Amino acid sequence: MGHSHHPHTHPHDHDHDHHAGPSDVPPALDLSVPDSELSPADVSRRGLLRGAGLLGAGVAAGSVLAQPSPAHAHGDGGQREAKGGFHWLAGDHHIHTQYSSDAMYRVVDQARHARANGLDWMVVTDHGSVAHAKIGVEKVNPDIRAAREQLKDLLIYQGLEWNIPAAEHATVFVAPGRNEVAVLKEFENAYDGSVVGAGDPTPANEALAIAGIRFLGEAVRKRRIDGALFLANHPARRGIDSPHEVRGWRDADPSVAIGMEGAPGHQAAGLPRATAGRARGYYDNNPSAASFPGYPLESYRTWGGFDWMTATVGGLWDSLLAEGKPWWISANSDSHVNYLDTAQRGPGGDFNTDGRYPDPVYGPLLTEAGDYWPGQYSRTHVGAGSFSYRAVMDGLRAGRVWVDHGGLISGLDVRARVAGDRRRDSGTPLGGVLRVKRGTSVELTIDVDLAGTPNWSQFVPVLARVDVIAGLVTGPVADRDTFTAPTAKVVKSFEVGKGTGRVSFTYALGRVDEPCYLRVRGTDGNRSAPGLMGAGVDPSGPAMDVIGAADPWLDLWFYGNPIWVLPS
Repeated sequence: MGHSHHPHTHPHDHDHDHHAGPSDVPPALDLSVPDSELSPADVSRRGLLRGAGLLGAGVAAGSVLAQPSPAHAHGDGGQREAKGGFHWLAGDHHIHTQYSSDAMYRVVDQARHARANGLDWMVVTDHGSVAHAKIGVEKVNPDIRAAREQLKDLLIYQGLEWNIPAAEHATVFVAPGRNEVAVLKEFENAYDGSVVGAGDPTPANEALAIAGIRFLGEAVRKRRIDGALFLANHPARRGIDSPHEVRGWRDADPSVAIGMEGAPGHQAAGLPRATAGRARGYYDNNPSAASFPGYPLESYRTWGGFDWMTATVGGLWDSLLAEGKPWWISANSDSHVNYLDTAQRGPGGDFNTDGRYPDPVYGPLLTEAGDYWPGQYSRTHVGAGSFSYRAVMDGLRAGRVWVDHGGLISGLDVRARVAGDRRRDSGTPLGGVLRVKRGTSVELTIDVDLAGTPNWSQFVPVLARVDVIAGLVTGPVADRDTFTAPTAKVVKSFEVGKGTGRVSFTYALGRVDEPCYLRVRGTDGNRSAPGLMGAGVDPSGPAMDVIGAADPWLDLWFYGNPIWVLPS
């Protein structure tokens, strides 16, 4: 694990380096650092963790139970206006181009639309495949670099959509640099389930997925690239991302494997249309032989446009959070072919030979397409220290993220605070850990900037309700296929009652004696139903989307990442 705490020159044979940033593993947890090199405080901390059995791979590493201090460092300026100490930069980490076998747009087409729709960053994630690994991963790079030059106010990362061995897809992307192509190419050729024929759900293939994530972490630690991130895409779509695999990816390297799509792309797919409709997000699958047998049938559908793993209060996401595992959510377009666009693939060419399709040309209106342009409907907002590639990746890794559909809100600041502390920049933001003395009174403050301008469908969304969800932190589970969290539930709902400007709410936790976490979500109130765990857990959660009858603009939600409160 990389660390940056002690510039030393002693001879030693461990291969850790010393360049990494502030989001890296704390020195007390970094077992590549000998006790003799730690500060007295870190020696003490490591001793406490060791005595409590919390030191070791997959236990303490990356857990909020062992993080050193509240993660509430604030921004340091930049081009964008800062709110709450951060530059909130909207983005999309799942976008396809003509270098994917089932897409067609040029990189610059996607980039221009992303910028026009208000995005600050985007990731090109063409499908991993034999043709992409051999040709496309190199050929797309000049197009990405040209788009970076043309649109200097948009950060454009190169990545790929990884066929995870034994599982679904994932976004993998790296920081720009001289080795971005080389690292992605090596990764794809060695670890892509499609390229190496490792799609079946076998233990060997699951191990290959773990090895792939570790390869990315090693590439960062060896300074070949400045950063690499992994987010599982549409994780519940086919039921083949089992709970133990999700835990395995995260624990393989929490600095790389940071989360999953809370909401998949393809949100236009559920629109009613003259032909037989599809499901929102193309979530219209059923269990197969490769599926995890414990998942219920309801998990194969979206709920209010969100993946079942995120949408179910007391479900898999809460199960990870109750363990103290930072595991974040995102929302994106998965743009391949966009609804109501007028384009089609250009004539000629051969994808398998060329690694790409010819440039698109003018074509008929695409009324059957299921995707939106980047930023047109789904956005992932990252609290970054500045407008830079590194800062966005750091913000994602820190979990300073909220997501929305349809421009439901324009800003969100959530903080856990010692009760009564209203200083502007105090408190612990999304993704952070507030450590307090046992018995301290704590409260959650929620400031929401309501939507003030029409969205792409020409109406100003109206936020109806904000829910606070809380659960106890109960530590590592004995069964790594656990996907429920019995203590998680909606603990408070705030009716908004205002159409413009800012609304603020405070949820008082009272005196805190047990470790817990809190997260928030909001809705336009158009569609709700009791959650899968019962009305006592979630009385008015998102309703399961109906195949062929799910207008995404009439069912808008936002979600925020959690904040932990740990008394001691």
